Amino acid sequence: MAQRGDPPPLRQYVAVRARLVGSGLVVGLLLGGLGMAGWTLYTGDARSSEATVFALGAMVFGFGLLGWSGSILAGRGIEAMQEHMDTRSNWTERDSRRAMARLCGGGGGIMVGTSVVAALL
Repeated sequence: MAQRGDPPPLRQYVAVRARLVGSGLVVGLLLGGLGMAGWTLYTGDARSSEATVFALGAMVFGFGLLGWSGSILAGRGIEAMQEHMDTRSNWTERDSRRAMARLCGGGGGIMVGTSVVAALL
């Protein structure tokens, strides 16, 4: 039963997910900005460094998106197999989805951070 002053369940649900993806996004923004600036200083070519760092961010985002959907599709089967084989692994579908959501946020942040620094340069 909800206590007075507790946020509604939908707001709580969205807040948890936004915090999860948002933390990855913030880290990605920093990595993208620093990566773009560092690669530009290293190569001296802002256009090629933008393309390189942006492509790396897109790859991380794509891997996270593919892993997230794979976790949803095969997660329960993998958990059942581990239980049946008694592997004593701590892998769960929920943890895998959380990790992949954080990767999606990080990859998106890298792409945005790269674009912002490229616009400033």
